[in-house]
Amino acid sequence: MFRNKNIWILMAGEFIANLGMWVGIIGNLEFLQKLVPSDFHKSLILFVGLFIGVLFGPMAGRIIDRSSKKKVMIYAGMARILAVVFMFVAIWTEQVLWMSVYMLVLGISAAFYFPALQAAIPLIARDDQLLSLNGLHMNVGTVARIFGTALAGMLLLYISLFNMYFLTLLSYVLILICTLMLDIKEDIPKQNPNKAQKQKGGFKEVWPIIKSNPPVVLGLVLMLVPTMFIGSFNLMVLKISEMQHDPTIKGWLYTTEGISFMIGAYFIKRFSPGRDSVKILMVCAAGIAFSHLSLFFADDKIPSIISFAIFGIAAGSFFPVAATMFQTMINREFHGRFFSFRGMMDRILFQLILVSAGFFLDTIGFKKMVLCYGGLSMALVIAFAIRQKQTKTVIDNQSTSI
Repeated sequence: MFRNKNIWILMAGEFIANLGMWVGIIGNLEFLQKLVPSDFHKSLILFVGLFIGVLFGPMAGRIIDRSSKKKVMIYAGMARILAVVFMFVAIWTEQVLWMSVYMLVLGISAAFYFPALQAAIPLIARDDQLLSLNGLHMNVGTVARIFGTALAGMLLLYISLFNMYFLTLLSYVLILICTLMLDIKEDIPKQNPNKAQKQKGGFKEVWPIIKSNPPVVLGLVLMLVPTMFIGSFNLMVLKISEMQHDPTIKGWLYTTEGISFMIGAYFIKRFSPGRDSVKILMVCAAGIAFSHLSLFFADDKIPSIISFAIFGIAAGSFFPVAATMFQTMINREFHGRFFSFRGMMDRILFQLILVSAGFFLDTIGFKKMVLCYGGLSMALVIAFAIRQKQTKTVIDNQSTSI
């Protein structure tokens, strides 16, 4: 796998892009902190990018399926560079309106780039390499997140906000160059008018395929379990820091989760081949649900660190298996629309969980919130485990009668 030039180019570009993205995210928060006093208004501005990404999801899926994945990634990369230019204007004029334009363009770019990237991964590697490649891809993103947030924190002390975004711009230029260097062999059939008209249905053609594939349905529903943890991740870290009266615990929790995530991805790559992907997903989801429930004891430092370590290992195992399952069980003709649909689902769920987590923290408190989220996650896992067992029993009985 490591002799594949495309994999090296993709991973290098992904690391650089994620590094720049996290520097930009910290820059966003710093800019908003200076100009927007209301936390609610800050959340609305940050919401703009995710919301516009949801609106463009169906169109992005159709375009990705009909076009070269590499070209889509290139144009999305150009849009990302243009977005930073609007942020320069925002800093120069000190107007939040221009930052909103920056968030809009960035959200549109993400709606095209990330589904195209997921659809391109099976084109540069063999099916038996997908699990390792997905694990490596997520580890690269995790390392970049750890380094990016640490780097941004140090840069804020020494350079201006304008220069921070210049570094973000530079990283986006570098990933565009990396994308141009990719050599992807794509078979894009010429479509007749009737087929082109049929593809205008967007997700309508994808949904029957999803429904007819129970493991894919299971994977999509179980995605709610890690999303419930990730959506409230930052709010939980801040609350745990307040509960323990220790600002340094934030760094411990972020670092523990990042390292544990990489361990989980390495572990699953070594031990999952030949095993049932559905069972692996359910075990990992149960681990994530348990880690959420165990945060009930987050008043103390060690239990909170252990909870985040369990989550990191379980999530690091869950995501590569889920991504590989989606890439292999869904026909490549529908990859663009499927991953756009999944991206839309993730964004909507993330926002709902983020808002509800803030509401629960203000009303019922941290401990009851983690019990609610963890209990719901565990109930989902148990319900699917029972359903899976019942389905297997029915199949076995039918086989016996035959």
